[in-house]
Amino acid sequence: MVVFDATTLLCLLDPEAKAPTDPETGKPVAHVKERIEFLVRELERAKEKIIVPTPALSELLVRAGDAGPEYLDILGKAATFKIVDFDQRAAVEVAAATREALDTGSKKGGSESSWAKIKFDRQIIAIAKVEGASTIYSDDGDIVRFSKNSAITVVGVSDLSLPPQEAQQTLPLDKAEDDA
Repeated sequence: MVVFDATTLLCLLDPEAKAPTDPETGKPVAHVKERIEFLVRELERAKEKIIVPTPALSELLVRAGDAGPEYLDILGKAATFKIVDFDQRAAVEVAAATREALDTGSKKGGSESSWAKIKFDRQIIAIAKVEGASTIYSDDGDIVRFSKNSAITVVGVSDLSLPPQEAQQTLPLDKAEDDA
């Protein structure tokens, strides 16, 4: 199982979504929707479930505006996606993570984000842990930071493979033949 956070879901569902920044280049990631759609196809082929934690779903719906009901319909009908609630087991995980951060002297765990955002991010990670997810697909720096001490890998959009047709580049020889 894997987890998609709100930004990954938004890039998948909203053609107008702003592309995340590539941490290596500082520029927007190219072909975002194609990368995520290719990932979803590969996960479907592997019969892998994509978990949508309810805190991430809430964030998605805030950004979705009028498209919210359509997004809920898409996620609800697609067999690959599984919406998962923040439950008692996840609450225990969040409490442990927050206690650990407090013991180190900062309940925010080094983040500059608002306390509300930090709580949402910890909830997303906790749901991933209790569901046995191996990967969270996210470009959120706090998700990366708070997942460091867990067995969960965080993968950003810039790390996703392009579909084979997008990955192929035209050779200069091909261009010369086109000009002839």
